[in-house]
Amino acid sequence: MAVPKKRTSRSRRGQRRSHDALKITAATEACAGCGELKLRHNVCANCGQYKGKQVGPKAEEAKP
Repeated sequence: MAVPKKRTSRSRRGQRRSHDALKITAATEACAGCGELKLRHNVCANCGQYKGKQVGPKAEEAKP
């Protein structure tokens, strides 16, 4: 089993995660339900809608 020999530094970890942020490109669009930016073909993280249908919990309902 592969096990890291050295601890990953904060700098290297940040460099790896720098590409994870949601960028405004052709792959983003405004949600029809709430207007927040979301990736295409994905459920909106704010309102939980996909193609106009409620498929997940709203952000307010998810956090107790």
